[in-house]
Amino acid sequence: MIREHKKRPIPDLAFIHHSILAITTCACMTFSAMTYAAPANTPKLDLTLSAYSTNKIKKLLNDPKTWQKIPQKVTLCVYSPNGPNGEAFEQATSYISELPRISQVAKDFGVNMNVIRPSKSQINIDIDYPKLKQKASTQVSLKVYTDERVLTEDFRAQKCDGAGISNIRARQFNSFVGSIDAIGAVQNYKQLSSVIQLLARPEFDNKMVNKDYEVVGVVPLGAAYIMVTDRRIDSLAKAAGKKVAVMNFDGTQKKLVQNVGAQPVTVDLTSVGGKFNNKEIDVMAGPALLFDPLELHKGMQDKSGNVVGGIIRFPIVQLTGVLIMHRGKFPVGMGSVAREIISKQLSPAFQFVDKLEKQIPAKYWMDIREADKPGYIRIMREARIQMTKEGYYNPEMMKILKKIRCAQNPGNFECSLADE
Repeated sequence: MIREHKKRPIPDLAFIHHSILAITTCACMTFSAMTYAAPANTPKLDLTLSAYSTNKIKKLLNDPKTWQKIPQKVTLCVYSPNGPNGEAFEQATSYISELPRISQVAKDFGVNMNVIRPSKSQINIDIDYPKLKQKASTQVSLKVYTDERVLTEDFRAQKCDGAGISNIRARQFNSFVGSIDAIGAVQNYKQLSSVIQLLARPEFDNKMVNKDYEVVGVVPLGAAYIMVTDRRIDSLAKAAGKKVAVMNFDGTQKKLVQNVGAQPVTVDLTSVGGKFNNKEIDVMAGPALLFDPLELHKGMQDKSGNVVGGIIRFPIVQLTGVLIMHRGKFPVGMGSVAREIISKQLSPAFQFVDKLEKQIPAKYWMDIREADKPGYIRIMREARIQMTKEGYYNPEMMKILKKIRCAQNPGNFECSLADE
């Protein structure tokens, strides 16, 4: 058996600081969506607002009811596998140190703002709007979780006002947004950019809301690839009978594995690396960001260190994370502005993902034959249609994703079909 070394922190930087942005947005007035300022050593981000959002902010600012809804305390729950002292959380929250720079932007709306961070887990925001003689103060507390399952349950129990979680987990709160991660439904990063930017438009505001919950941002986490301990498992046919990892909270994965005649093995993020590396499972799926922290190269080597497994360079899912809030905690209308701002920050996120993929040594990548790709696309499409009928995926989102695929590739065989 391969002994496990201490795992390195999963690089969830972009996910955490997008979470901080969204919660801060809703905590200290919508105009503070423009607080997404980057440290000096990172590219400047797009902080512009559309006329729609600018007018919405002005309307909210001049409505006394808005000021009555600004919370005095906000708890933001974020996932960091190594806790608040881990490198990932430290680097991600370094963005907070730039928040005071937004004071001049706030002044453009006639607002005086002061932001301080008295401790690692707390941000204090004071705002003053002389025009209406209104003042408000919000204390934002950052609550760090090393277990996403516990974070999700605490958010459901309203122990968190907002949370950054994987879209697969968030599907329970909003099936429309949660269906972005359907198998084969988004085939590349260009399509995913189009999806996120489309959903940030005002006409989708009502789709972002479900009962008590509102999705205020969608962020890319990278494509999920099939990873195998044996390179001979290079087709779906050869996966039959093999042990395949499925996340314990996602019924769609188990269903898909059973459909190809493989044996599902229940795992979570803390156990999947060990099972793969110890050859207790033959196949798993995941993004590049898992390769280094979970030391997955071990599962792709034999006892002599020879590479016998690999990563099949064919995306099956575009993984995303969502930033989700409890609606009653904040003035109505703030979420749409947060979605617009977050949707404009995709380039740095994709650059980060691209960097991670390129850092994986070439010897671990496997390519499938071009002639085989249409077959895989058909199989994923058939599975997606079946699972939509069974209620796993939202049918309206499936239609939207098909339109985006066909806009990019109108000659694809599926574009003339009407069954999705």
